[in-house]
This record gives sequence, structure tokens and C-alpha cells, in this order.
Amino acid sequence: QVQLVESGGGLVQPGGSLRLSCAASGSISNIRAMGWYRQAPGKQRELVATINNNGYRNYDDSVKGRFTISRDNAKNTVYLQMNGLKPEDTAVYYCTATKRYTSTTYWGQGTQVTVSS
Repeated sequence: QVQLVESGGGLVQPGGSLRLSCAASGSISNIRAMGWYRQAPGKQRELVATINNNGYRNYDDSVKGRFTISRDNAKNTVYLQMNGLKPEDTAVYYCTATKRYTSTTYWGQGTQVTVSS
């Protein structure tokens, strides 16, 4: 099992920034990728960004150029730097980790991001 704990969410004004963190613990070996998803009220959960063990990143088009995903392997932590936040970014943000071989994906508990003036 992998435990993922997100932090850094909160209330921010449009145009502002937040940095989300996700600390992984437990059986953290053989993780091939980590990422961030989000779910807004009344909408399906959607991919925000992923990063694999080679450092390759991908982003949803809605956040590309504004958000940056990164990893600190020494700290077993993945980050999401969010700049230029918009009201439509309001959602619960979930951290994920995907294992090699089994392709099992683990989910964090989520952290609320609210963008409002």
C-alpha cells in the first residue's frame, strides 16, 4: 500500500498562486508515475498533470503554461505549482501514484482549492 497525503490547498484570489504538496509513504517502491487529478462540484474527476520516473510531464490543456508538476525523490514528494489561478480551477485536488507491473493507482484524500474574490 501507498499512502498519499496532500497539503497546501486553500482559498486564493483569481490570478493568485498556490503550491500543493503530496508526501508518499508506505510501500513506495516501483512507483512509475505520480500525478494530480481534480474534481469540481458537479463534474467528473479529470487529469491535471502527471510526471513519470524519467521526469516526463504531461498536462491537461486547461492548465498548461500555468501549472508545473515536479518531484523531489529524496523526500518522496510531488508538487503542483499553480499560478494564474482561475475560478474554474476550483476543485478538490487529488494526488496519485501508479505502480509498475500492477498498474495500481493509489489516491490521496484530496485538498480543497477555491479560487474566488
